[in-house]
Amino acid sequence: MAQRPFVIKSSRRLAGTGFQPAVFVSCIFIFFAVIVGRLFWLQVLEGSRYRDLSKQNRIRLVARSPIRGRLLDRRGRILATNKLIYNLYLQPRLIEKKDWPALRDRLSSLLDLPKNKLDKRFNNFTPSSSYRMTLAVNLKPKQVLSFRENESNFKGAQVDVDVLRYYPNKFLAAHALGYTQLITQDEYKFLSSKGYRIRDRIGRKGLEAAFESHLRGEWGGQMLEVDAMGVVQRNLGEKEAVAGKDLVLTLDLDLQRAAEQALSAKSAGAIVVLDPRDGAVRAMVSRPSFDPNFFSKFFTTQKEYDRLFFSSTKPLFSRALNAYDPGSTWKVVTAMAGMESKKFPPDVLLETTSCITYGSHCFPDHNGIGFGNIGYEDALSFSSNTFFYQVGVGVGSKEHYQAARKLGFNVLTGIELSYEESPGLVGHEDWAKDGRGWANPGMTPWMPEDMASAAIGQAVVQVTPLQLARAYAVFANGGYLITPHLVDGGKDWMSDKYRSKVDIRPSTLNTIRRGLRKVVQSGTGAAMYMADFPIVAGKTGTAEDSSGGHDHAWFVCFAPYQSPEIVVVAFAQNTPGGGSVHALPIARKVLKVWERIRKENVGSASLAES
Repeated sequence: MAQRPFVIKSSRRLAGTGFQPAVFVSCIFIFFAVIVGRLFWLQVLEGSRYRDLSKQNRIRLVARSPIRGRLLDRRGRILATNKLIYNLYLQPRLIEKKDWPALRDRLSSLLDLPKNKLDKRFNNFTPSSSYRMTLAVNLKPKQVLSFRENESNFKGAQVDVDVLRYYPNKFLAAHALGYTQLITQDEYKFLSSKGYRIRDRIGRKGLEAAFESHLRGEWGGQMLEVDAMGVVQRNLGEKEAVAGKDLVLTLDLDLQRAAEQALSAKSAGAIVVLDPRDGAVRAMVSRPSFDPNFFSKFFTTQKEYDRLFFSSTKPLFSRALNAYDPGSTWKVVTAMAGMESKKFPPDVLLETTSCITYGSHCFPDHNGIGFGNIGYEDALSFSSNTFFYQVGVGVGSKEHYQAARKLGFNVLTGIELSYEESPGLVGHEDWAKDGRGWANPGMTPWMPEDMASAAIGQAVVQVTPLQLARAYAVFANGGYLITPHLVDGGKDWMSDKYRSKVDIRPSTLNTIRRGLRKVVQSGTGAAMYMADFPIVAGKTGTAEDSSGGHDHAWFVCFAPYQSPEIVVVAFAQNTPGGGSVHALPIARKVLKVWERIRKENVGSASLAES
């Protein structure tokens, strides 16, 4: 009896000992289950969220865009510059899509921005295009201040400063200056190796494109250490952006304005003003024009693009660099061919008449009766067609083409905008035999009618206003073919590399010069006369449009006659009525402003010397 309690106690002890391992194992199982569950939660259910956070909790590079170099006129006045603006951005990776409506409402209320526009820009964002999207541009100072005061309440949103390319004169010299535009995804693939960023801008047309490497500068930036909340912990280093270099042009802002104003009454046309001594372009106008600030906008609709690019008036098309029928302004080329071939020497006299038949067509003189027995000077002064028909057909296409090439036609001029320039056309026998650029060889032979038309700058001859200015500079400067340019760039433009002596006899040169002077003295350009004005020489031209439109009006001139400093080409596209009626008054207005500037410069120089 004394041993029973002992046996019972021992049984309980053994039972308790067996229970403890089970409890211990259960605890371990629960512990690891919690760990596994937590890992599943972190890695699977919340994996993408934490990956995004982890990516942000590291070094971040903040790019600093370079300031693009300015475009300045020859006196240092601004033609293209940069403007700082404040824009509202959103970094989508910092917010959940479900949180956007609330953020949108707060931004709309605080900054007075339309909700529908914010939604539209948010929904149009593609993650591959950038790490941030633009929600609003060109914020007012009050909006910027309001945002700064409440910035901590707008996770994922930020206001940052941007550099905008800005053209203060808008349409003025737009075709010469060009414009900048955002690079495309395809361009970025090969431009990234040259330091361009996905939201970078590049010169697209004009001088902006021709001098892209000179103007653009180099990107800089900061290396920042940030935490998961995007808060900067410390600055690890900084590289200053290198600003682009300014570019001084040969354009004169006053003369450019005068040329733009002179052409403003015409629906389409061009003006080129250059220095015949070294080829410096002082003004270059094409009408209709466009505002290059259009391409600096952050948001542009497809409708706006289509309106500009597909306009029937072609405002982006530079008429100063495009080729047209030159009409009677071409007669100096035919005169040169006649004298240089020796078939029609400088003192030749030819009988002019109402019309001369070549092939199946009677080619008329513009007055319907002719001008009697005349020489080169009177033929240029009266602009006799039948005189130059005889010279052109008499010398033939090869001599005619050779004279044209000596004066710089049928090739690019060498101006910096050559990639936008047309080489023009001077038709000749070999060109016709080869198919004229549209037919099979041997199908379109050269005919007498072709040569008669070519002699007066019609049908098979097309030149650009810039080419015409370059050719007339030869007669202005004593026989040198110059290289037109918009930027001096420290080059010696008077050197043999850019200025070559034309193979032309002095007698030929002087005969044509006297004829051009006579045009303004008593011929078709007599309306150019102005009291107390330098003596001017020039040539009018009325050209049929070979593409089927109305006649073109031309006037080319240089001044002062004895020692020319300026050549002006005025072209009014599809403006019937004659060069003396429509183009000459345009050139006259430009010359008036040029003379005023010239006198002011002489007066300033005199004061400086005294």
